[in-house]
Amino acid sequence: MTTRTLPAIMQRFFVDRLVRQLRASPHTVAGYRDTFRLLLRFAEARLGRTPSELDLEDLDVNFVGQFLDYLEEERRNSPRSRNTRLAALRGFFHYVAFSEPSYGLLCQRVLAIPTKRYDRRLVAFLSAEETAALLAAPDPSVWLGRRDRTLLQVALQTGLRVSELTSLKRRDVEFGRSPHVRCVGKGRKTRCTPLCADVAKLLSLWLAEEGGHQDAPVFRSSRTGPLSADAVQRLVARYVKAASKTCPSLAAKRVTPHTLRHTAAMNLLRSGVDLTVIALWLGHESTETTQVYLHADMELKERALARSTTSGIAPATFRASDPLLAFLESL
Repeated sequence: MTTRTLPAIMQRFFVDRLVRQLRASPHTVAGYRDTFRLLLRFAEARLGRTPSELDLEDLDVNFVGQFLDYLEEERRNSPRSRNTRLAALRGFFHYVAFSEPSYGLLCQRVLAIPTKRYDRRLVAFLSAEETAALLAAPDPSVWLGRRDRTLLQVALQTGLRVSELTSLKRRDVEFGRSPHVRCVGKGRKTRCTPLCADVAKLLSLWLAEEGGHQDAPVFRSSRTGPLSADAVQRLVARYVKAASKTCPSLAAKRVTPHTLRHTAAMNLLRSGVDLTVIALWLGHESTETTQVYLHADMELKERALARSTTSGIAPATFRASDPLLAFLESL
């Protein structure tokens, strides 16, 4: 066994396992890449050796546990993000256990690290007033403002993920009798999302202004390349901050690009669109994922309550008959 096994195994994992055998999408590969980039930088700072000098034995269960704690305590990652990083590490150590059996015990211990439970919060979405304020924030008199306003409109109407927005090309947009955009989402599933008339017109004007060939990105950066996910995150934060001056409720919300996706789903739900159609619209694998919007829609629940009838039973307060039971009830 060579002394420097980590670099060789990691390269085989990405090239042979992810790309060749699993044919993982670029987004999946990027997720694994980001996890190991964080891990290797943490190891370099903690162990004082460059990534190429690390051994596989350095990534034992104690070290991986310290890395997961670092993600939560120093980088302020949520337990959900921590679990996502752990899932990437598990994929790697499953591969190591298969390809290098001599490291089976090390892998077994790392794979035994449990995921962390977390509270599932209700999805955040924008009201009609907040949406209008956000769309009014970009300045349409400059190129950057026109690009960003078009991007926000498309995101709010289609509910595309950030990766789907940034990877859109001119050939993915169809106008005519049934305007729509075409994208490849999670699981390599291709789907078409229709465009309403005003968004289709705005997008058509933007593409006419931009010109370019069919493989050009719909939303490019000032350097002509496609926008990055971080760039979309920053522009959304910038316009939310500007819009909060006219719509103060935005200042109390944590608005991300994914919030725009949630807003699109809630608008469909409140318009009476069936949950199965919304799942297809968003590219969900099943309607179980989409049901989270039912829990978040208080107006829908209030309408259901208004249609219900009262039981006719007079309310009464429960009183425990025993002091010990009364104590327990008070807890």
